[in-house]
Amino acid sequence: MSANPSHDFDFLIGDWRVSHRRLNHRLAGCQDWTEFDGLSSARLVLGGQGNLDENLLHLPGGSYRALTLRSYDPASRTWAIWWLDGRHPGQLDVPVRGGFDADGVGSFYADDQLDGRPIRVRFLWLARTGQAPRWEQAFSADGGQSWETNWTMDFHPQGEQ
Repeated sequence: MSANPSHDFDFLIGDWRVSHRRLNHRLAGCQDWTEFDGLSSARLVLGGQGNLDENLLHLPGGSYRALTLRSYDPASRTWAIWWLDGRHPGQLDVPVRGGFDADGVGSFYADDQLDGRPIRVRFLWLARTGQAPRWEQAFSADGGQSWETNWTMDFHPQGEQ
């Protein structure tokens, strides 16, 4: 996305209101979504080679906190992204790895498991100039041949209504 990829996530630094939309059941043919709000605050770490965001998610059944850690590897010119859910403080999710293209779309992938079966995970970051940031998560049960988007997050600056 940028001449210096270690700055690819600079668009996210700051305080945000977040509109979440999450599929109720993943890879089960479900069409029902739950919408909820949240807050996110992102800052640079590792001398600018990484960033960290703290999140407060207001699910209908109760709120929880989570953390995202991103780090840039200049040798491979890729990012790694980890998620830590405050409800499971001893379990760091498998990192997704990837980067941004010239159009400001970041694609990040990992192999993981869902209910004991292998899946492919994809994060998409849409960081196009003049548009609010958007994150999408999708799972694939067929090695990436097809994808089911199961969570989206639209970011709005804290002061914006």
